Amino acid sequence: MNLSSFFQRNELTETLGLLRREFVVCVILTMVVNLLMLTPPWYMLQVFDRVLPSQNELTLIALTLVMLFLYAVMAFAEWSRTRLLVRTGVKLDEQLNSRVFNASFEAHLIRYGENSAQPISDLTNLRQFLTGHGLFAILDAPWTPIYVAVLFLLHPLLGWLSIFFSLLLAALSYLGQRRMLAPLDKAMELLSQLQAYVQSKLKNAEIIESLGMLGDLRSRWLSRHQQCLRQHHEAQDVGNRMQAVSKFLRYTQQSLALGAGALLVIQGELSPGAMIAANVLMGRAMAPIDQLVSTWKAYFSARKSYQRLAALLARHPQRDAGSGHAVPTGHLRIEDLVASVPGRAEPILKGLNAEIPAGAVIVVTGPSGSGKTTLARCLVGIWPDLAGTVLLDGVAMRSWNRGELGPFLGYLPQDIELFDGTIAENIARFGKIDPAKVIQAAERAGVHRMVLRLPRGYDTPVGDGGSLLSGGQRQRIGLARALYGDPSVIVLDEPNSNLDDDGEAALLAALQDLKALGRTVILITHRSHIIGVADRLLTLVGGALVHDGPAREYREHSAVLPAGANPAAATRPDPGADARLSLQPL
Repeated sequence: MNLSSFFQRNELTETLGLLRREFVVCVILTMVVNLLMLTPPWYMLQVFDRVLPSQNELTLIALTLVMLFLYAVMAFAEWSRTRLLVRTGVKLDEQLNSRVFNASFEAHLIRYGENSAQPISDLTNLRQFLTGHGLFAILDAPWTPIYVAVLFLLHPLLGWLSIFFSLLLAALSYLGQRRMLAPLDKAMELLSQLQAYVQSKLKNAEIIESLGMLGDLRSRWLSRHQQCLRQHHEAQDVGNRMQAVSKFLRYTQQSLALGAGALLVIQGELSPGAMIAANVLMGRAMAPIDQLVSTWKAYFSARKSYQRLAALLARHPQRDAGSGHAVPTGHLRIEDLVASVPGRAEPILKGLNAEIPAGAVIVVTGPSGSGKTTLARCLVGIWPDLAGTVLLDGVAMRSWNRGELGPFLGYLPQDIELFDGTIAENIARFGKIDPAKVIQAAERAGVHRMVLRLPRGYDTPVGDGGSLLSGGQRQRIGLARALYGDPSVIVLDEPNSNLDDDGEAALLAALQDLKALGRTVILITHRSHIIGVADRLLTLVGGALVHDGPAREYREHSAVLPAGANPAAATRPDPGADARLSLQPL
């Protein structure tokens, strides 16, 4: 096996290095186990060559007692090795589980839609290989030359015969690796893509069923599934052929070893006991190589898991525990902000510059596809492909520790995502629930009375993704979550898209309350009547900032427009921009 991929210096190997003491003890126990594997041939040799000719029962009893003692020691060493590796696996998981979880979350945030569960599966796969039969095969392999050396002591012919079959099995392993690697890698890649495809479709089961899209999507899935099966079958065929040839060589080796021993006995060069012992010893010499052949698939899978995990941890290094910043006042500054997305020629946001003083209420308007939602994500520091700077109280947003910054930010995205739990847990952001803060946030969002009307009040479960609530209820609870803990900066992306009249009134009241408290609010909306609470208005068109001024200018301008006119259209330089920009993804 080529183990260089497991020992390239990176964060993952450094973590494994912390477990070197456990692995050293495992190597020592493996040495004890393999040395005691010589007990069966030794016992056979003594019984056939000493006990049977002498007919001495006392010698047989003594040898048997020694044999039982050695077997007990071997069993204890084997049990200790297995128990040690189980505990080592738990320790490895404790060292890496939080790190891998955070890194996989960040990767999913950057490349939404990929299989976010893959890193956790990779960690499990790597842990099982390094603490199971895969590691045993690697540790036992160096003992094959020692068993061969013992065979040479019995007779050179037996030693050369064992070397011949060892080389054959080693060549078979190498050939199988070369032929199995490409189809197995392709099969694992296709399987990962297939799992991600199914996962993405299950999230939209309702729309698929209602629009009758299941048949067409199933056809696409079936095509990918069949391609994945073909690759798996190709890899399995290679592996099965390897195992079949390996089994043929092993059986042939056992029979030829017995025949060669019998020939040496006939010629008087070997005793009958040595013949039987040599046969057992040669089988033991071949066992590690045969075990390596049978674990090729697990090795390849673990190697791919290792490579993916190492790359994941390298792309998403450990964040600082804390930056020690003071409580932010909410002053935001945008400097030459450019937001891009892979696969798109033009950036979504094009060199934005703006100053948002603490305590200001800012409304961002513009046609669909102009970059408003992207701006909202940039302001809360979750847009991955970013140039320029977003400063909070003069400190770059990306330099803040997210755990430290989170309580000072309130964010309500367009797509409201609640998590499986109670209403109180969702509002409290799944931290320690402070009932007073939960009720305060709910009252500010105008949702307190609505919650109390539910059968279990704040203990009402929301279901996975908030499926047990209506769209308006999810949005208002999402607003309460954004306001929980009295954050300094609140970014609301279309917060009234699902609200009725009562919800609209509650939202306006919440905005006025936040304005009175001096909180910085950035509100993205298409509805002009809510601009009345704003201090300033920002208008985006095609990713560029075309208007930045007091909101009263907008109100005065819209008052003189003809009935039915769209006030935001006055700020657009190109009347046809809406139709074109609406096709651009956020």
